[in-house]
Amino acid sequence: MKKAVLLLVFSFFLSSLIWAQDNSATPIYPENPHPEQPPATNQDAAPQQMNQNTEQDIPVFRVSVFARTTKAVNYRHRGGSTTVDFRGTDLMPTVGGHAKVDGKAGRLAISAELTHLQPASSFGGQYLTYVLWAITPEGRAVNLGEILPSEGGKSKIDVTTDLQAFGLIVTAEPYYAVVRPSNKVVAENVLRPETKGFEEPIDAKFDVLEGSQYTIDVPADQLPASQANPNAPLDLLEARNAVAIAKAAGAQQYAPDSLTKAEDMLQRAEDYLQRKQGRTPIGTAARGASQMAEDARVLTLRRKEQERLDAERRAREEAQAKAEADAEAARKNAQNAQAQSAEDARRRAEAEAANAEAQQRQAAALAAQQQAQAEADAARLAAEEAARQKTEADQQRAAADHARQQAEQQKEEMRARLLAQLNQVLQTRDTARGLIVSMPDVLFDFNKYTLKAEARERLARISGIVLAYPDLRLNIEGYTDSIGSDQYNQTLSEKRAATVRDYLISSGVSINNVFAQGFGKADPVADNSTAAGRKLNRRVDMVVSGDVIGKQDMESPSSTPIPPQ
Repeated sequence: MKKAVLLLVFSFFLSSLIWAQDNSATPIYPENPHPEQPPATNQDAAPQQMNQNTEQDIPVFRVSVFARTTKAVNYRHRGGSTTVDFRGTDLMPTVGGHAKVDGKAGRLAISAELTHLQPASSFGGQYLTYVLWAITPEGRAVNLGEILPSEGGKSKIDVTTDLQAFGLIVTAEPYYAVVRPSNKVVAENVLRPETKGFEEPIDAKFDVLEGSQYTIDVPADQLPASQANPNAPLDLLEARNAVAIAKAAGAQQYAPDSLTKAEDMLQRAEDYLQRKQGRTPIGTAARGASQMAEDARVLTLRRKEQERLDAERRAREEAQAKAEADAEAARKNAQNAQAQSAEDARRRAEAEAANAEAQQRQAAALAAQQQAQAEADAARLAAEEAARQKTEADQQRAAADHARQQAEQQKEEMRARLLAQLNQVLQTRDTARGLIVSMPDVLFDFNKYTLKAEARERLARISGIVLAYPDLRLNIEGYTDSIGSDQYNQTLSEKRAATVRDYLISSGVSINNVFAQGFGKADPVADNSTAAGRKLNRRVDMVVSGDVIGKQDMESPSSTPIPPQ
């Protein structure tokens, strides 16, 4: 059994590592992709120490690393082997070493050895290990593998890469699975006099992460590794920090599935440590947790950036719409002012004509005419006001109808989306009471109310779904078959419902939104006279309702809710 578990963990970690290698090839674009430095001449590109045979030459590119200049070598396909040295930077000047690069069919084999590497924690609590990077002339950084300082002073690593032209650097990192180098560069490669190649200057800067960006929401001295037992395995410390950093970045909101997987693998590693299973299973699970946590952190940063871009786009669209509305309002105001001016001119002309005519008539006729004119004006104004009020009332009714239709449509769309999400985890159906998620008896131990591992996993996924809909009401209803006494069935149904409810609450669902009830053998969905029917009747239903999806659970069977434990 133990061997089967270890084999399963190793297979899962291997698939995660392959996925990470595929994604680590994402280019990191340089800040200055088009340097102003002119290309080298052929004379500059061929120093005297070069090999006389140009077919064996290995082109050398110059890559700017922070304020330094390091060299990237073009190791030609099957170009044999060559060696470069490692030199320590100002951060750790005592570091030395070398790397041998062999050209193989379709790949390059790198055998690197570094000396006098000090503990990475000297740069801060968030740094636990070192990573060897390949930097292409275009500024793309590729994680080649983890380097651990050894007690003998020599640290070795053997890796392969499909890159052809690159420089080598070593950085301090919080865990091995990072996809971008930090600014803690402790060593860089230096060409030996006998290194084959010619220099072709190419300036290329590559993006790095400031150390504080790993712990933007949590101080370095509060990371798990800073407070851990010093005898804990390094792989486990890296995994704890990786999960904490992913959470601080917001992965619980933006990448909950990936974070959940990372937490599960970390918990498995912690369990192996408690049970003293040895460094191999602990390290396998811990490194899998680090990789998944880094995936969650990178996915979180990408989704946050997408949110920012979407917000900017919406702001531009809203500003444009407002400008167009203001322009339309100004145009209408100008038209109204022009019409009012014309109307005023007409009325003045009529008044002047009436006044001239009134002067020729008798005072009595003039008074009667003025009264008639006043009554006509009043009637016209009253008619115009009535028409305006009717128009406004019609517009308000139309707007209210449209808003109500939109709200109903949104609720239907949200309910359909929620139904599809829940159906991916457990069988769910849409009813008049709401969405009913059915948990069959196989998810519980026989005649018990404890949840099996499969049930906990599915409930964790359901809690992650319903957390996105904070106004939902969850009625957990337990049922049994007709075998056994009424009191036994009632108690078992209540305990199963309460177990599901308590697990959802522990997964983050609000206690105010989850209610548990037991109904014993009441409300069977199949014939209790057959084994198949009794199996269907032994179930726990979760009724998902709420105004947000247009479903209010008004038909729940009569029973007293079970108080939370």
